[in-house]
Amino acid sequence: MSSSHNPNQNHLLAALPTAEFERLAAHLERVPMPLGEVLYEPGGQMQHAYFPTTAIVSLHYVMESGASAETAGVGNEGVVGISLFMGGDSTPSSAVVQTAGHGYRLESRLLKQEFNRGGLLQRLLLRYTQALITQMSQTAACNRHHSVEQQLCRWLLLTLDRIPSHELIMTQELVASMLGVRREGITETAGMLQRAGVIRYRRGHIAVLQRSGLEARVCECYAVVKKELSRLLSDVRYRQGVATIVR
Repeated sequence: MSSSHNPNQNHLLAALPTAEFERLAAHLERVPMPLGEVLYEPGGQMQHAYFPTTAIVSLHYVMESGASAETAGVGNEGVVGISLFMGGDSTPSSAVVQTAGHGYRLESRLLKQEFNRGGLLQRLLLRYTQALITQMSQTAACNRHHSVEQQLCRWLLLTLDRIPSHELIMTQELVASMLGVRREGITETAGMLQRAGVIRYRRGHIAVLQRSGLEARVCECYAVVKKELSRLLSDVRYRQGVATIVR
């Protein structure tokens, strides 16, 4: 494994005890995840689980009209494909790469096999699933009750937490699609944030200049999602020979 691409960049894989990790390591396939790549189609058979390292994947629902909205994002903190170990092999939503990068994929059969051993991987995946459900629920509430500015700030902060850079390669059209709002709403809101010196926007790129400015404008939904993920995984110790959930 090269130093620039390593499974331990994914927090779930990094938390596995040596024995559990080694059973999976030889089967983990590093894959490029280019912007816009569709990992899962609605109703399609899921052949792999994906553990992002530098990429971010958007889970979103597409309506019959073609309109869509993101229900959650998955980065290096999690896994794409929870249906595989929750009892189903398909999902009604899509999984599309939102931020290009890399990740590791694992055959569904091997993930289920390790999950059914009942070891730490099982407990980690179940806790992560609870955190993901919280993110989905909070996103639904946020989209219904909060302003486009608050939604955009939430989305930008969650994205920043998953990447090492403060610059995002992202068009306003794509952001609007993620949030399920009109492009004009994103254009107006991005313009306000740019005039306030919080972001700098040029076609296809958003640079965050003042994270504190986003934090001052965001609704409570960002903190709820972050707090729940931290609570569920706060007692995990990452692998240095052995990893465990401290009791």
